[in-house]
Amino acid sequence: MMFVDTAKVELHAGKGGDGAVSFRHEIYIPKGGPDGGDGGRGGSIIFKADKDTNTLLDFRYNPILRAEDGKNGSGQRSAGRSGKDLIVEVPIGTMVYNDERVLLADLTKDGQEAVIAKGGDGGFGNAHFKSSVRQTPKIAEIGEPGEEFIAELELKLLADVGLVGLPNAGKSTFLSVVSNAKPEIADYPFTTVTPNLGMATIDGKDILIADIPGLIEGASEGKGLGHDFLRHVDRTAVLLHLVDAYAEDAGKSYQIIRRELEHYSDLKDRPEIIALTKIEGLSQDIIDMQMASILKVNPEAEIYAISSSAHIGIKELLRALKEKVISAKKAKEIATSGSDDMDKNTDSERSDYDAEQNKEDVLPVISLSSKALKDTWTIEKDDGKFVVHGEKIEKFARRTDLSNYESVNRLRDIMKKMGIRAELTSLGASDDSIISIAGKEFTLVEDW
Repeated sequence: MMFVDTAKVELHAGKGGDGAVSFRHEIYIPKGGPDGGDGGRGGSIIFKADKDTNTLLDFRYNPILRAEDGKNGSGQRSAGRSGKDLIVEVPIGTMVYNDERVLLADLTKDGQEAVIAKGGDGGFGNAHFKSSVRQTPKIAEIGEPGEEFIAELELKLLADVGLVGLPNAGKSTFLSVVSNAKPEIADYPFTTVTPNLGMATIDGKDILIADIPGLIEGASEGKGLGHDFLRHVDRTAVLLHLVDAYAEDAGKSYQIIRRELEHYSDLKDRPEIIALTKIEGLSQDIIDMQMASILKVNPEAEIYAISSSAHIGIKELLRALKEKVISAKKAKEIATSGSDDMDKNTDSERSDYDAEQNKEDVLPVISLSSKALKDTWTIEKDDGKFVVHGEKIEKFARRTDLSNYESVNRLRDIMKKMGIRAELTSLGASDDSIISIAGKEFTLVEDW
């Protein structure tokens, strides 16, 4: 199967349903009150890590994902049904970025979920706006659009041990011997063109090993097969650096790969074990000479001489890897124990809205609780228009039906309460000035 480790996908979360304007019409009740129900919330797009999914290939054939829209509210205070969330399964190790390369989720555990694109809130129906001074409100909000953007997906293999080394260093042979993996093996360079995973077991302990395509000098700068796959080494707890014992200078071979790893992320500090491979048929003098050449480059190197085909030194190497992986994971747990959990991305709780009943106001105004959206806003002039930015006011604007003059007046009233209107006036805005908020345009004062 083709291995795909990057993909782009267009996301469209569901739009919230519109609130309804409705009044009770019952026999013997001549003045029925407002009973328009709220619109349902739009469906969100949720990514879920799945151990049985191995590639991002499906996104190449299905690059557009849409969640279901919420349904509109109706009379008798009937709320619209919320749209269904779209659950998208991705491989473990998938990182999701938005179109500004901001990390949205890092899915590292089977079953872990993250809300990537949130559905829009449903609009309130007119039953929500009834107050002691406004018995027959004709206001209803429209549903808020769901989030839409192009997400970039990047898969980084999650393995305990990453195999690195020059082409034909014996990585695939080693993986085939110690695990159930069946990588392609041949006596020419660049046999491995996609990462392979295998599980080795030693003393009852499982070790997940990733065979990364062979690197060459300049790989970190985009040369050779290894450039696109260096990211997979970034996730491994321990590096197993394989060096061909038949190389002219084992130390130089080792140094080439070390230089590339040092230029990519923090791999130079990753725990490492070195294996001098293919020692079958070589004299001890030659083996010692090659090991000494490596030690000359790195005096603290931990080196094992092995032969995968002859099963020489394999158990000793696996035991060393096991201990190195255990200690590396413990060190990582200690280092990250105080950090925030990425699972906080999975919080899809809707912002709490409270109806503020102010008898002095002609229109009731919806206020936001302390844990909801921020009240801050800014104003800028753009081509004769006054553009207002701010999380809270933009949310109100998106839910305003511009075809309903009472709804627009409600938005104007909210702007007045937030101090936006006073600032607009001080900046020179007149009654017929165009105000733009979240793409919605209207005049500062009602235009008859």
